[in-house]
Amino acid sequence: MLEQLWFTKILNRLFGPAVAGLMESFHIHVKHPEAPIANSAAMEVLVCLFLILLFIVVRSQLSVDKPGGLQHLFELTHGFIEQQSHEIIGPHSEAHTPFLVTLALFILFCNLIGVIPGFESPTAVPIVPLGCAIVAFFYYQAQGFKHAGIKYLAHFAGPMPALAPLMIPIELISHLARVLSLTIRLFANMFAGDMVTLVFFSLVPVGIPILFLGLHIGVSLLQTYIFILLTTVYLAGAVAEEH
Repeated sequence: MLEQLWFTKILNRLFGPAVAGLMESFHIHVKHPEAPIANSAAMEVLVCLFLILLFIVVRSQLSVDKPGGLQHLFELTHGFIEQQSHEIIGPHSEAHTPFLVTLALFILFCNLIGVIPGFESPTAVPIVPLGCAIVAFFYYQAQGFKHAGIKYLAHFAGPMPALAPLMIPIELISHLARVLSLTIRLFANMFAGDMVTLVFFSLVPVGIPILFLGLHIGVSLLQTYIFILLTTVYLAGAVAEEH
């Protein structure tokens, strides 16, 4: 069993038996019944709790006349993602902004939490980026059906009916490959960033590792941007109008 972080130990002490019992009720094998909650799951819980608290603080301080620094930061983030989605998707893209902003903030804080001593980035574990990719996949597919109805299935058949038998399997594989691409890109970069930072901290504990912490923050921001950009592109393809 991997070493538990202090927050993971708290969750396992409080909720471990209940989680293990729930998993067994669904016939899911629990490898470590005494500690069923993994570090990655604990870090996700912590990020969600932090974001909820952050949203409450921002909501309580909203002001039209005297907006604070935190409000400016959130408005800047919201505006950036909304403008980007408008440029890629086109009119009525603002309906997707809440989803894109929420996904971006979750991934960003999951990436950055590994910078804090005593924590680790859950996105450096494959299951977490995979979960984010699956959420993005089902969201843009659902929006495609919502936008075009059953006609959305024609999207998989290609522009010419005669090519449908060839295009359908190609399109299905292409869409499933998007999940794999989003997962591997985010996981590989965050895992590599964590390993490089850890190695340099163990070799040179003072000075040089600070540079790699800065690099880790830069990679976290970049990978969040790429994930949201690709999700927006996939969403644009799903709700695109035929001309």
